[in-house]
Amino acid sequence: MEKTDLKKQLKEFYQPSSKDFSVVDVPEMPFVSVEGQGAPEGEAYSHAVQWLYSVIYPMKFIAKKKYGKDFVAPPLEGLWWADDWGDFTAGKRDNWKWRMMITAPTWADQALFDEAVAKATKKLGDVPESLKLAPFHEGKSVQIMHIGAYADEAPVIERMHNVFMPKQGLKPRGYHHEIYLSDPRRVAPEKLKTVLRQPVAEA
Repeated sequence: MEKTDLKKQLKEFYQPSSKDFSVVDVPEMPFVSVEGQGAPEGEAYSHAVQWLYSVIYPMKFIAKKKYGKDFVAPPLEGLWWADDWGDFTAGKRDNWKWRMMITAPTWADQALFDEAVAKATKKLGDVPESLKLAPFHEGKSVQIMHIGAYADEAPVIERMHNVFMPKQGLKPRGYHHEIYLSDPRRVAPEKLKTVLRQPVAEA
């Protein structure tokens, strides 16, 4: 049976060095995603993530049963922004906006997604309006592996934006992107692995 493991196949994008920043060209990939606003520990965020996993795992089981295809469920990812970027540095978490995402295999189609959503609806009720399966093309980006607590990311992001990118003649575009490779319920904060990524353009 064919089994897709995107984290292994796309190692360049999911396992970057933690020692220095790198510039990559991220290809277009399909994602199951849902958008919202609020603190990561809040109810809206938890509900959004619950929906993602409640869709991605049925997609996996349906594909295996109906199409003879299988995939390893990829890690949770998130795009983060705010109407006022200062809300991040000030820690005004209720103003944070996000699009939480999980990559789907390139062969996953709308019919597979719709069937999985129907199954999730039986458990979770009304479908979030923003829930969708759609391609996302990030393109040229700067990234690094951050090892440590989420609260310790700020200095790394600051170095990315204020030191590395200017030296490379780059400027940010799009949203701050994080890929969560560790389960915070099972991994100590100082050992968490998170890919920090920022799409860029020529300055």
